[in-house]
Amino acid sequence: MPFVNGARLTTAGLFLLGCLPAAWLLGAAFTGQLGANPTEALIRQLGEWGLRFLLLTLAATPINRFFKWGLLLRHRRMIGLFAFVYAVLHFCAFIWFDHFFDWGELLRDILKRPFITLGMAAWLLLLPLAITSGRWAVRRMGYRHWVTLHRLIYPAAVLVIVHFFMLVKADLREPIIYGALLFLLLLTRLYRPGGKARQRRVSG
Repeated sequence: MPFVNGARLTTAGLFLLGCLPAAWLLGAAFTGQLGANPTEALIRQLGEWGLRFLLLTLAATPINRFFKWGLLLRHRRMIGLFAFVYAVLHFCAFIWFDHFFDWGELLRDILKRPFITLGMAAWLLLLPLAITSGRWAVRRMGYRHWVTLHRLIYPAAVLVIVHFFMLVKADLREPIIYGALLFLLLLTRLYRPGGKARQRRVSG
């Protein structure tokens, strides 16, 4: 069936696009293209890609509502999982290169450094969303409880932005841009195109 084949090709294409940043970073790491501090660049860029995919997940619903473009909405689950995968890679790179899998030192760092505490909190909020991303979870939990759980994406996104702000010490342009995008995306949850407030039934 042409439609089914087209849908599968689109899914496969989006999956490959989601893998490209990781592939590029891996190649850049092996070829010395990550600058003077490659480990710091790798950790930070993995985290930024996680944030980008997280914002893209949140953008799926408003883009469909305002522009009638449903591609992102149809693949929102996969995009959200990419956000989590890059968050996991970010966390793993941090444990590996910054702490060499010294779990005691990692725990002390989480407790003593607020930006790491917030980043870890955001990761823990995203974990149950990734685990329950499948349709089986909706059936098992019930739609209402599933939606309530997946609203954790909002505080998780806020924590990621604050984590980024606290991490960047000099040039704040990037976290400001991401923070502004998140603010606009959260506003779309409150207002229709005509400006009327509404209550949402489905978490974006």
